[in-house]
Amino acid sequence: MSGMSDVVISEVSAMPDVRAVSTLFTDVWGQSDEGAPLHSEVMKSLIHAGGAVTVARSGSRLLGAAVLAPATPAGTAYSLLAAVAPGTSDRGIGRALKLRQREWALAQGITQIRWTFDPLVARNARFNLSVLGATARDYEVAFLGTVEDDPETPEEDRLDVVWDLTAEPAAVELELGGTPIASGPDAAPFVRADGDARWIRVPHDIVALRRTQPAQAEEWRLAVRDQFLDAFGAGLVATGVSRSSWYHLEAPR
Repeated sequence: MSGMSDVVISEVSAMPDVRAVSTLFTDVWGQSDEGAPLHSEVMKSLIHAGGAVTVARSGSRLLGAAVLAPATPAGTAYSLLAAVAPGTSDRGIGRALKLRQREWALAQGITQIRWTFDPLVARNARFNLSVLGATARDYEVAFLGTVEDDPETPEEDRLDVVWDLTAEPAAVELELGGTPIASGPDAAPFVRADGDARWIRVPHDIVALRRTQPAQAEEWRLAVRDQFLDAFGAGLVATGVSRSSWYHLEAPR
């Protein structure tokens, strides 16, 4: 893997290592009113309970980390948080961490990993579905709370994805097809019908859009929510994302 010749991936459990992971998460995600995104003592307890903290290092430098927790049903783990150090996002460290998690999980008899992510973040969506091969069939509305909980904080939805570890990960390149049937908040085609399958587009960079055009970003969230709920209600599964930020949803295989 390009840019990875000097990188060592391993699980850690010693408190100094776990504290370094907590610091990395804080550097990447920032602190909330509740403190660090994931406290070192919580990670240590998760390790004790059968989870894993996996890190990527180059010499003494921590380049990335990912955390797994035991989950239900049996044979399942839950991915709590993952991050790579600023300036290293194009080296393949994120994929290497996930593949190491897969290796570790299979050795423990775990055959699937679940997690949630913001459906509007196209880069993450493509990595999760088209690179790793995870799929999504559940949409969590206001996963992190509702406007009524805190009127100053917008609602945040999540896609619930499942990664089948028994299948070999294989990156998939999708070719957009179908006929446009709806336009998005930017007035460009947003939904395409492709036989029984469906395509749903998300913004190329929702993070920038939230900063520069928050009203339109909120329109996107609600529009994407409606389309996913409708598609999942029809029994479709999200199986991939094109380079042009279109989700592909199809009948279960």
